[in-house]
Amino acid sequence: MYFSRRIALLLTLSIIAATAALAQSSSSSSNPTAPGQAQAGQPTAQSQGESQGQLSVQARIKARRAQRRAAAIHEAYSHRYEEYTGMAYLRFEPGAKLERAHDYAWNVGFTRYYDERLGVTIDGRGYYSTAYVGGLNNPSNNAITNAAISQYAALAGPTYRFYVQPKYSISGRVLGGIEHGNFSANLGSWAATPTLFGLWPDGYVFAASASIPVEYNLTPNIGLRVAPEYYLTGFGSTVQYSRGFTTGIVYRFGKQ
Repeated sequence: MYFSRRIALLLTLSIIAATAALAQSSSSSSNPTAPGQAQAGQPTAQSQGESQGQLSVQARIKARRAQRRAAAIHEAYSHRYEEYTGMAYLRFEPGAKLERAHDYAWNVGFTRYYDERLGVTIDGRGYYSTAYVGGLNNPSNNAITNAAISQYAALAGPTYRFYVQPKYSISGRVLGGIEHGNFSANLGSWAATPTLFGLWPDGYVFAASASIPVEYNLTPNIGLRVAPEYYLTGFGSTVQYSRGFTTGIVYRFGKQ
């Protein structure tokens, strides 16, 4: 009896010691992973912080560039007034059955802008060329084969800058007005009847222009412009469709 009690006591103590040892080994095996996890997590947080810092620097650089660009655009296109002068070229039909003439012109204009993009333009120009009128039906028996002709136009209409950059801009412009044609200047005794040479009759007709001015800015106040153009006139109760361009120097003034 005494011996069995001792065996039971030893078994109980052995079970208690084994349980304590197992618990200690479990806690020791779980604790070493904590430092490792902390070490693994630390570089991740650091790399995220560095990435956020780089993004923040890039965002500030991009914002400063956008501000400088907006300031340069405002400096160039915030002027209230713009005037220009230069030359023009047109392939013009001087008569219904005559070959097209090379018209060269002076061109001046003035634009009042109401913001950085929209303005109203007044345009004046004078075209000069020589029309070939020689042929079998020439009433002067080919004594006159080239007739000096000229046209003078006054036009007005809206101008809109649809693309702007600090150094250049692209606009759309539509003008309409009146034009006077002089086709009998050097026809001598036939000056009253230019139609006998196939020319349009002298007189006033409508004129219209659609163009795309492209400007390159030398300074915020001064630019160079070229404007491909589609030009319409109404001589001889018909419509003449001509292509050409205007070009010249632009001066801006009067801040809005």
